[in-house]
Amino acid sequence: MDTGINNNHKVSVITVVYNDVHQIRDTIENCLSQTWKDIEYIIIDGGSTDGTADIVKEYSSRLAYWCSEHDDGLYEALNKGISHVTGNWIIVLNSGDKFATATTLEDVMTSDGIDQTDVIYGDSIEVSSEKESLIVASPDWHKLSYRIIYRHGSSLVKTEVQKKFLYDISKKKSLKYALDWDMIHRIYQAGHTFKKIDIVIERFQKEGISDKPYRNYWYNYLVLSQGKFNLFLFMKFIINVLQKFFLSSPLYQFLKGFGTEWMVNDILPLIPFWSVRKAYLRLLGSQIGKGSFIMKKNYYMYAWRLKLGEYSHINQGCIIDARAGITIGDNVSISHRCIIMTGGHDVQSRYFSGKWESIQIDDYAWIGVGATVLQGVHIGKGAVVCAGAVVNKNVPDFAIVGGIPAKIIGKRTEDLHYKCHGYSPFT
Repeated sequence: MDTGINNNHKVSVITVVYNDVHQIRDTIENCLSQTWKDIEYIIIDGGSTDGTADIVKEYSSRLAYWCSEHDDGLYEALNKGISHVTGNWIIVLNSGDKFATATTLEDVMTSDGIDQTDVIYGDSIEVSSEKESLIVASPDWHKLSYRIIYRHGSSLVKTEVQKKFLYDISKKKSLKYALDWDMIHRIYQAGHTFKKIDIVIERFQKEGISDKPYRNYWYNYLVLSQGKFNLFLFMKFIINVLQKFFLSSPLYQFLKGFGTEWMVNDILPLIPFWSVRKAYLRLLGSQIGKGSFIMKKNYYMYAWRLKLGEYSHINQGCIIDARAGITIGDNVSISHRCIIMTGGHDVQSRYFSGKWESIQIDDYAWIGVGATVLQGVHIGKGAVVCAGAVVNKNVPDFAIVGGIPAKIIGKRTEDLHYKCHGYSPFT
């Protein structure tokens, strides 16, 4: 992956903090350890009195700008930070929050198609004292017409756009912590484009000021209605509240387990007709292209996050962990008993914290029998993973890798012109 400087990809990171002496250092270190070097870091301290400002000052030589002075809260501080930005993209990293990995910004900035959009957004990890949960953003950004679909801290906005759409402090009394959603909605309403990337961008603290789901629905109504009564939107607010109540109930958890676990992993494997299995997987949200085939007796996690191209084939006995998203291209062959694992744990974490990173397998790749592809790996076009290999690093196009951990042992021909026709009745 190219880590060089790109004149269009300078990232401005803004951290706002007030009296958070116990967490600010970790957030600063996390940002400064990013492998993407074209970064400027701006910290706005609201006049802390607990030693926070002293910690920030220690890093002053590595900051593009910082100040410690009284302000009128989070959003005024963010506007102040935006006024000092010189980069091409802006992302907010609140004190206590962190980028998901050391390569997060590098992964974002080297993603395809980001130059053609105004807002990039990805997934998030919610951190509590007991566990971590993956929060998956919707890829359909047109849903912004009626609700927020991603975490604000897991998005980057082009600077030229962000400076036109500052946080509207005049609405602070009515919208309180929803001013970021108001800003995002105004960008959307103005016709700017958004792009979802399958990258976990932010790890955020659940105990934040916006961890109030029912109140969030009310603020959502206020943002969409622009402070005026709207019967349709008000009814939608009521429906959202009732829906949230249902989704939090034991009944829903039972039905969800029935439909996404028992049906997928206990009933579907017994059904000998691919057309039936494919229809159910598509009903859940799996994207399965023309001519592709998945055999019986595979185990799925988050099947709805699986994207399978055309004329690709997954054999029996595989574990398909799509919790962070799996994208498989055209004419890909995945052999029997393979493991494709996007989830894992941080072995250094006191809480055995979860880690999720998407996996991408490009066209014409071949994954051999019993091979394992681990989180965050990108298998290049035409690459071959030999039987039993464990892949923990990206594999270049047309490379042949084998061993534990997998290493390059050869090169495949680049003259590939075939389709994987793996379908056979009752398999």
